[in-house]
Amino acid sequence: MNTTIDTAVIVIFSAFVLAIGMLFARTGRNLKSFFAGGEAVPWFIGGLSLFMSFFSAGTFVAWGSIAYKHGWVAITIQWTMCIGALITGLYLAPRWKATGALTAAEFIRARLGETVQKVYIFIFTLVSLFIKGSVLYPVAKLVSSSLNLPLVPCTIGLGLFMIAYTAVGGLWAVMVTDILQFVVLSAAVFILLPLSLDKVGGWNGFTSNVPDDFFNLLNGEYTFGFIAAFVIYHICYIGGNWTFVQRYTSVDSPKSAKKVAFLFAGLYLISPVIWMMPPMIYKAINPSLTGLDTENAYLMICKLVLPPGLLGLMLTGMYFSTSASANTALNVVSAVFTNDIYKGLINPAASDKKLMRVARGSSWVFGLGMIVIALLVPAAGGIVNVVLSISSISGGPLLAPPLWALFSKRLNSRTTLWVTGIGLTVNLFFKALSPILFDVKLTRGEETIVGVGLPLLLLLAYELYARSKDVVAAEYYQYLISRQQKRDDAQVESPEEAYAVKKQNRFGLQVIAGSLVFTALMLCGLSFLTTQGATITAVISGVVLVAALIPWQASKRVQLSSPAPVEKLINSNN
Repeated sequence: MNTTIDTAVIVIFSAFVLAIGMLFARTGRNLKSFFAGGEAVPWFIGGLSLFMSFFSAGTFVAWGSIAYKHGWVAITIQWTMCIGALITGLYLAPRWKATGALTAAEFIRARLGETVQKVYIFIFTLVSLFIKGSVLYPVAKLVSSSLNLPLVPCTIGLGLFMIAYTAVGGLWAVMVTDILQFVVLSAAVFILLPLSLDKVGGWNGFTSNVPDDFFNLLNGEYTFGFIAAFVIYHICYIGGNWTFVQRYTSVDSPKSAKKVAFLFAGLYLISPVIWMMPPMIYKAINPSLTGLDTENAYLMICKLVLPPGLLGLMLTGMYFSTSASANTALNVVSAVFTNDIYKGLINPAASDKKLMRVARGSSWVFGLGMIVIALLVPAAGGIVNVVLSISSISGGPLLAPPLWALFSKRLNSRTTLWVTGIGLTVNLFFKALSPILFDVKLTRGEETIVGVGLPLLLLLAYELYARSKDVVAAEYYQYLISRQQKRDDAQVESPEEAYAVKKQNRFGLQVIAGSLVFTALMLCGLSFLTTQGATITAVISGVVLVAALIPWQASKRVQLSSPAPVEKLINSNN
């Protein structure tokens, strides 16, 4: 296969993304602007960024493997994310914004105490490194096998590049590249789908060459119990994962936080149907894949139907979607370390300049940890096993108590630690020890039910007990005081700070518009070079070019006015 054009596409887009990170190198004045976009990020940017943060090449590898083996149930599983986002938009996202916290860890410290925060930071960091490290592996595998590059150097190189623009540019750099990645990935899939159907002989050729149960809503080990448990899990995950909480706290109001979650829900209602079709179609073309080879179904259909150039575009989308997911996790882990450990516990008097150095340095340290995890994924049984196992073990115990604390005035720190400890212990027992000691191994559905259901039952039991005794947690009263203080402090924002935030956000929108124009020009160029799909590539190029007007017009609505001199402000207040 001639990989010259594909390699050129990947290199050009990668260089462009790194340049975007460099553009934001000087926009982060302090932690609020670096990690939360000044809490004034437009909701539609936050929603698209949230969507891409949930997305990765693991979606193509893990869910693509399920789609190839079991068919439509892969779409059913992803629809649980849509339901979880709807519930989050209605009840959870506005609550997170109303807390006034920069990170979920900051809320946990204020509401449940410093001890709980320390325990949760340790668990969250460990889980994030494993999950995001595991999703770096499949994209390195895709790129290395497609371009005939060694896997280990490819993993290390892609990982280092992934870290670079996060450490330099902060949240806005991550979100701008999220939007670019969303456009590139969507364009690639919209080109791939019609070419795949054409290869298999149209819709009739597809449906007549797959198993009879291929379009069942439930299939294989993915039963109704698994789906129901996954709905509950995704309410906790989308509503409580620290990575996603950052998207709700970085907008300007609880109403905007709702819109972020609702946009995510709408995208996950439509996108699974479009994105899971190619590996399902490949089942009709080549039904012989087994074992871990099924994780390559998406790559195989891409290599089969996409000509040079468009294959590079698809690989770019897969890689960028993974970097979007991992970079968001890096940004949040770094935020937690800098804001809640270094500033909160080690050096409360640190200057903004010092905190920014710690923020960027910690991004590199945690990013290197992700690369190490990625190199170990093959020994753990593949990405499907790694991601689902870690999620079932840690999801409920880690996410449910803080979400409960958003609504409950009775939950205290001691109960939180007991619920988390019991949940993790039981989940680890059934995952690691039960199969060895008693030859009892839970199914995927049972793992998820136990992992999410047990913490919720324990929390409900304590809530009912505390209500019967009319007990209110002492930490709750302390939280009310700290929240009011935070609201009072937020109202005293200097004109200089307000001006800097608006300037940063206007610049971010302009960079997004420019990035879309660049993408449209790349697609237009590919439409002349490709041997197949030239027309649809040109059409999508035009659509992307028109879409660039949306952020450009939004940037014009950000009104900039020079900050008032301090003396004038003092006189006006007097």
